[in-house]
Amino acid sequence: MANQNSSNRHNFSNKIVLVTGGTGALGTSITKAFLESNATVISSYLNESEKTGRTQTDNKSKVQLVKANVTNEEEVEKLVLGVLEKYQRIDILVNVVGAFLGGKTVVELEEKEWDMMMTVNLKSAFLTSKHVARQMISSKYGKIVHISSRIGLHSEGYDSAYSASKSGLIRLVESLAEETKKSNINVNCIMPSIIDTQANRKVLPNADFNKWVKPEELANVVLFLCSEEAKTITGAAIPTFGVA
Repeated sequence: MANQNSSNRHNFSNKIVLVTGGTGALGTSITKAFLESNATVISSYLNESEKTGRTQTDNKSKVQLVKANVTNEEEVEKLVLGVLEKYQRIDILVNVVGAFLGGKTVVELEEKEWDMMMTVNLKSAFLTSKHVARQMISSKYGKIVHISSRIGLHSEGYDSAYSASKSGLIRLVESLAEETKKSNINVNCIMPSIIDTQANRKVLPNADFNKWVKPEELANVVLFLCSEEAKTITGAAIPTFGVA
């Protein structure tokens, strides 16, 4: 049976959605799915190269691209305030910012590499959650989804910094969910394995790509978690491993 498109199942009309890291392979799929579900989407990016081509593919008036380094609190504040000034609220936050570093033992790992994983994968989630959740608490409504990893549950070795950062992200989600559940806010994360992207195919050309989870499939899960159908789910780390 063919996968049903999320836009056929969900209607996010009048919802303001902030997707941080929205120009990568997964972020693009999530942004597209929200747009097809009638949401107004603000998508952040870091480098100009990430923006290339997006203005051509995202030709709908409801998407706005904003440059921001979400590992810097001042820039996160500026990003959030800019959205609030224009739209008065943020209904949904999907944080897709992340990076992978593997192939080194703990003994071989450099301090700057450890710090980079914690900054990109965990600090970004903390800062975006902090400043968006503050407004959501005032509004008594919100949906937050972060992207963790299967490795956040169990390390496979040679991935200590990455696995620790993604495990920490799960704990952050659990804590924030407990702190905000009385404010009608849902906070969750998904845990993909290897995502079927061109970059990953290039790195692992001999892998069986059919076993990898597709960005569009993950976008479907994200939209479900942001819908009212999932209003009873909060503090969850959702396995999205595919069959890998």
